[in-house]
Amino acid sequence: MRDRPDRRDHKGPRELVSGGEWLFGRNPVEEALAAGRRTCSEVVLPPASPDEDGQIRRIRDEARARRLTVRTMTRDQLDRLTRFGHHQGVALKTSGYPYVGFDEIVADAEADENAIVLMLDHLEDPQNVGSILRTAAAVGVTGVVIPEDRACGITPAAVRASAGGAEYVRVAHVVNLPRAMKALQEAGVWITGLDWGDDAKPYTKLDFKGRVGLVVGAEGAGLSRLVRETCDFIGVLPMPGGFESLNAGVAAAVALYEIVRQR
Repeated sequence: MRDRPDRRDHKGPRELVSGGEWLFGRNPVEEALAAGRRTCSEVVLPPASPDEDGQIRRIRDEARARRLTVRTMTRDQLDRLTRFGHHQGVALKTSGYPYVGFDEIVADAEADENAIVLMLDHLEDPQNVGSILRTAAAVGVTGVVIPEDRACGITPAAVRASAGGAEYVRVAHVVNLPRAMKALQEAGVWITGLDWGDDAKPYTKLDFKGRVGLVVGAEGAGLSRLVRETCDFIGVLPMPGGFESLNAGVAAAVALYEIVRQR
């Protein structure tokens, strides 16, 4: 199939994205195509050349195999389309992120005695959310739960920050995070929140075997009051250097790999 010329290059990005969203970056686009969870319609790639990069060639071949529209854009057009994201010359028009129902995550946790459920307590930075989802994909979490309000969803920027890992993670939106935590506890999940305080124990001293949940709070604010009160345990990461706040993505990664280490 020959590359189709773009007959809508004169239109602005708002018109181009109607009916879907644009993922951008080589890894996110390749992983979205590989995961196969979204409906895709077109891809923007650099002009074809005999010596093009192997990753670009794989994306092009997959797009052609799926009969997607393949076209090119100027850098300025692609900058505007991706809101000046780090696109590396590649973008993919897809349906929105495929959230799952919270009941599915509860059912999966009940069915797996080694389930790991990750909860994000009102994180608003897509870079942190993406970084956490990248680690979640790497360790094979059962599911991720995020609140609908005052929180970053799985946006194209978050997918970009996850290097495409978000495409392999099951994420559910919930209206009330403490209520969702209680439902998981009833399913046999013991929940640890990362925070500080007199009741906090060093994270390496906690038992992370069996069905576990891990709650990560927003930087600075930490866990919200009701979320903290709903946790079974509070774990703290030692900071002997005296700096009192880790990046949420780093804290989540450290704790998730402690769970993996204990198993």
